[in-house]
Amino acid sequence: MMARRRAERGQDMTEINNRLLTPDDPHPVSVERPDGASPVFLACDHAGNRIPGRLGSLGVADAELRRHIAWDPGAAEVARGLSARLDATLVLQAYSRLVIDCNRATHRPDSIAAISEHTEIPGNRDLHPDHAAVRAREIFHPYHDTIVAALDARRAKGRDSVLVCVHSFTPVYKGEPRPWHIGLLYNRDDRLARALMTLMAEEPGLCIGDNQPYAISDESDYTIPVHGEQRGIPHIEVEIRHDLIESADSQREWAGRLEGWLNAALARLAGSSAGF
Repeated sequence: MMARRRAERGQDMTEINNRLLTPDDPHPVSVERPDGASPVFLACDHAGNRIPGRLGSLGVADAELRRHIAWDPGAAEVARGLSARLDATLVLQAYSRLVIDCNRATHRPDSIAAISEHTEIPGNRDLHPDHAAVRAREIFHPYHDTIVAALDARRAKGRDSVLVCVHSFTPVYKGEPRPWHIGLLYNRDDRLARALMTLMAEEPGLCIGDNQPYAISDESDYTIPVHGEQRGIPHIEVEIRHDLIESADSQREWAGRLEGWLNAALARLAGSSAGF
């Protein structure tokens, strides 16, 4: 009976006793343009919706795994396009946020959510602490260790770094429509956010979210507080409503728009007292 319940929930005891990821699973982290010349350093926390084979489907229907609860649709493609345009280093994380959310501290209850929006995640219910630790060890930490090593190497070479995290958000959340086309998220340091908002405001019809659809805090987020604020480097989390980046053409369009805004914003910062 217990074995059948584990199978239904997609939870294999080898997650405790051995490694979670097998040779058939993709590496959790990929890096594009590691020697990119741009000061912009891109990260995509929710680039993929893969689930390790040993976890099955986590008990979640395939249709649900294609929804925003599992990943940020379109974000990886926009980030890749922006990386190519800027010649900027990009770090992407391959696994679904339902396996472990790489933009949440591992002690938080929503690090491995038992319910997302209105969808229950059976494979995460009553999760053994050792199971959670293996997911963190094999997915969360390799991703963030890669970011740390890359930013440390840039600093050692005397290179400037500007952290830009690329996300997408769902047009409707728990029945509430979200009107913004793009959101700029930050916490204590608003240098880059203010420069970008000034530039974006010049575009007619663009609805910009100032810390919308949500605001960053030390508790709610991880990548910006740890890799941006704690290092004292300029940073921003960019959230694009995902119905605007569903096609290859729209992804290229938004990558181009972000390229223009970022280049102009960085030029303004470089010439201001705030600087880099």
